Amino acid sequence: MAERKVSISGLTDDEAQEFHKFWVQGFVGFTAVAVVAHILVWIWRPWL
Repeated sequence: MAERKVSISGLTDDEAQEFHKFWVQGFVGFTAVAVVAHILVWIWRPWL
């Protein structure tokens, strides 16, 4: 009988890697939007 290896999160290694891939993509997307927003605000009203 094959035993399924599970971490403390309840995810298998493959599921954890898939989740991590999407989490990193979301983080990169959010960071890109934030950088563009900061640049646009800087152009509109420089704060230094």
